[in-house]
Amino acid sequence: MFKLFIKDLKLFIYDKRSTLLTFLLPIVLITLFAFAFGAMGKNDAQSKPKNLLVADLDQTVASKKIIQKLDSVKGLRMVAVDLDKAKELVIKGKYPGVLIFHKGYADSLSEGIDAPLELMYDKAREMEIGMLQPVLISNIMESVGKETVSKHINKYLDNNFPHLDKGITNKIINDAVSEGENSPSIDIDSAVTLTSIVGEKKESNLALVQAVAGTAIMMLLFSVAGLGTSILEEKENGTIHRLFYSPLKGSSILYGKMLIAFFVSLIQLMVMFVYAWLVFGLDIFTNIPALIMMIIATGFAISSFGVFLAAISKTRQQAQGLSTIIILVMSAIGGSMVPLFIMPEIMQTIGMISLNYWGIQGFYDIFWRDLPTADIFPRILVLLGIGLVMTFISIRLFKKSILKIV
Repeated sequence: MFKLFIKDLKLFIYDKRSTLLTFLLPIVLITLFAFAFGAMGKNDAQSKPKNLLVADLDQTVASKKIIQKLDSVKGLRMVAVDLDKAKELVIKGKYPGVLIFHKGYADSLSEGIDAPLELMYDKAREMEIGMLQPVLISNIMESVGKETVSKHINKYLDNNFPHLDKGITNKIINDAVSEGENSPSIDIDSAVTLTSIVGEKKESNLALVQAVAGTAIMMLLFSVAGLGTSILEEKENGTIHRLFYSPLKGSSILYGKMLIAFFVSLIQLMVMFVYAWLVFGLDIFTNIPALIMMIIATGFAISSFGVFLAAISKTRQQAQGLSTIIILVMSAIGGSMVPLFIMPEIMQTIGMISLNYWGIQGFYDIFWRDLPTADIFPRILVLLGIGLVMTFISIRLFKKSILKIV
């Protein structure tokens, strides 16, 4: 028994790549999740500033003053755009929301009524808005409260003491504002009106889209990785050499593997979405052309990835270990395990290197954002580009290693 243990241990250690992956996988995943969730607890000085759109329809000194104050808040960056453009950017998922200063903002301060402020946002990024809201409310209340008190006192002094020296007037106003700055004059619930402009009619779909898209792509990666690495098993068993004596060309063997991987990818994705439609009511008919193109592009990219894994591995065991670590890492940073919209901004940027990211975001654009096909097409092109690059590399590597064609 002990000799058998020593033998298996030597075999395990001899395969250095598999040994490395055995210990590297948990280390990488621990690091990724610690970074992703740990970064959410950092203070404002350490984290990257959150971007929020602002549309100033009032264009007064009062509105510009509060926008400037908000932009100076640590951890917050205000991006000024016109309202139509802001709505478009929010709907496309580029920004979490837009703060709107409606016409009459300055007048409402003078009259002491609720200022017409509105925050339009994407419900899929409600967590980001929830973190921004206290910062916005506190700063707006402080500024609006001071502005309202100042205007009321100034109006009162002008009406009753028109000849009062301006220096004395300013001192009275400053003293009054300083004493009352801890007593907000507006109600917190009426400070900003919240309006969802993305997903307001299908809020229940958010979790469903994430579950279907994220899970389908991650599981498909594992399935196709197994199909792709089967050619290594055939090499180890000698089957590949017997195929060389058949009328088939060497390249046809590789293309056959790629074709079966692509076919399985398409079938599995279609089954996943049909199941979600039949059982959970996901409206898969909202944009049929875009859905078909996304399924084809995603299936092609994933099938190419499966063959690529086999091409860069020397043995089936190495391919299995390598596929596990790469797929889990891509799924972690790409949004399959944890929705991207609850991750820190830096993790959302890093996730763009993952195949999962482009597939999941494409399905989000179809089922959640209701974007037209033209707006989804860039993601389709990225997936096709990923598939073409990995296919080209795989063919070159297979010719040099497995097929022995120079």
